[in-house]
Amino acid sequence: MATIGQIIFGSMIAIIFILAGIIILILATSLGGNASSMVESRFKFPVGNLDGDVMLDCKFIAVDSGGKPVTTIMVTWEKEGLTGVVHKYASNVNQLQEQNPSYKDRTLMFPDQINNGNASLLLRNVQWDDEGSYTCSVSNSNGQGKVNVNLRVAAYSAPKFTMEATGQAATLKAVAQRWYPKPTVSWTDFNGANLTGETEFSNNSAGIFKVTSVLKTVKVDDSYECIIENALVKSVSNALVTDSGVTEKNYFKMNSAALPLPHWLIFSFHFPLWTYWILS
Repeated sequence: MATIGQIIFGSMIAIIFILAGIIILILATSLGGNASSMVESRFKFPVGNLDGDVMLDCKFIAVDSGGKPVTTIMVTWEKEGLTGVVHKYASNVNQLQEQNPSYKDRTLMFPDQINNGNASLLLRNVQWDDEGSYTCSVSNSNGQGKVNVNLRVAAYSAPKFTMEATGQAATLKAVAQRWYPKPTVSWTDFNGANLTGETEFSNNSAGIFKVTSVLKTVKVDDSYECIIENALVKSVSNALVTDSGVTEKNYFKMNSAALPLPHWLIFSFHFPLWTYWILS
């Protein structure tokens, strides 16, 4: 006869399989979206910079099977779990009577490009609460379709470099004012060899991190690469040290594959394991 512990453990195993099915469904929905062949997004996982602007990409086929331009175009942007709409365009004008108040004066479409198939939405002054799943729905004389766009929100900035020279030695300092989630920092020389820097983090009352990283004993006329990155954003900076200071170039790369799972799902996977450990 099975013990109580074995019965509970067996139940937990069943829950694992159920949750695995839920996760597969979530991933299939998020990655594939509800997009039809008529409506697509090239960037389904954009990253918005806190207090900055972000483009939510949505494109649709603007001609019918005979090659004629479609008519009676209506575009609706909605957010999962939100009452009202984020933005709506119909009859050649914006229709914002049902817009959720939190998006007032923060959304912009491009009327001169809609007839060409561009239903993208510019979201201004991005806030933490803007993170989530958005749906771009398009209907016109040729049919209808929709696609999901999953917005993630982070805080990031390019570092500023300074050089301090003491005799024959020089020190290179990189300071980035705002990062969240907390990033890591790495340095390489012009040959790609890893270097060791001294990095410090400080955070303000909002939890945003300031990053300060120092690379000691650098050489004039050599270039160094500083990478600051977290799960969402990667900042790559090239710093050329000269007698007169530092010349820098920077670019950002977004992690388009990042799809964090809800915390309750992660917890659910650990729950059966520690339950079995307690009961055994």
